[in-house]
Amino acid sequence: MKTIIIGALLLVMMAACHTNKPVSSPDAPNQEISVESVDSTEYDLIVFDPGYELFLQTQPYSKEFYSNEYYQQWNYRYSVEWNIRHSNPLRYGDFYETAIPYDLSVDYGLDFNYKLYQYFQFIEQEYGIVLIRRKGR
Repeated sequence: MKTIIIGALLLVMMAACHTNKPVSSPDAPNQEISVESVDSTEYDLIVFDPGYELFLQTQPYSKEFYSNEYYQQWNYRYSVEWNIRHSNPLRYGDFYETAIPYDLSVDYGLDFNYKLYQYFQFIEQEYGIVLIRRKGR
């Protein structure tokens, strides 16, 4: 009888601790982004922050200003730091709701890499969050 009660308590406690919806701060907008494979060689970045598209349109230089490799290296560094913060919400808060599965071995293309790089710049400028300290900044 004691085992049944303890088992039932454990089930109730596990059910009470489980949540299907991520907890978000009312002050922080939804920072969810999505990486979609359009086909086997094309990727698209979807950002659910309404200010991102305007930010992207107002950038003073074109995506060809830097090389694809330049964007790849920075995106990899930024996404590693982002994912560290995503996996430690007690330390960094719930701003980093979604992990960014960036893989250096995948060729996402210049357009995608530019947009992702600009997303990280947007986060730094719009929210004052410095993901990586860079010289001269």
